[in-house]
Amino acid sequence: MRLTQVMVFLVLLVPMTVSVWAGQQLDVDDGSQVTITSPQNGQTVGTAFELVYALKKGTMADHVHVFLDDTYQKGFEGQFTNVPTGRHTITVKVATHDHDMVAVSDTIDVVVQ
Repeated sequence: MRLTQVMVFLVLLVPMTVSVWAGQQLDVDDGSQVTITSPQNGQTVGTAFELVYALKKGTMADHVHVFLDDTYQKGFEGQFTNVPTGRHTITVKVATHDHDMVAVSDTIDVVVQ
């Protein structure tokens, strides 16, 4: 009886986890290309700034996932706000319709002042 209760708990936990999960990393290069065009690598920015990137979709690409210091920015709409001062890493990863990420990304560092 105790095993059944644990299994039910795990089943209920999975959908809640998926809603904040960026998907799994696939070891596939589908021909996509992504390039962060603004800000430039090493640029000094304010605590609020726009992220601009160019995406050429390959055979599996649907959209991108944006990460700030390795933290997935769910629902990112192009503008960072209230970023703490200091050095930060921004990564844009190409994702499939199912939110899995192919082996195509671009990364820059910025200094927030």
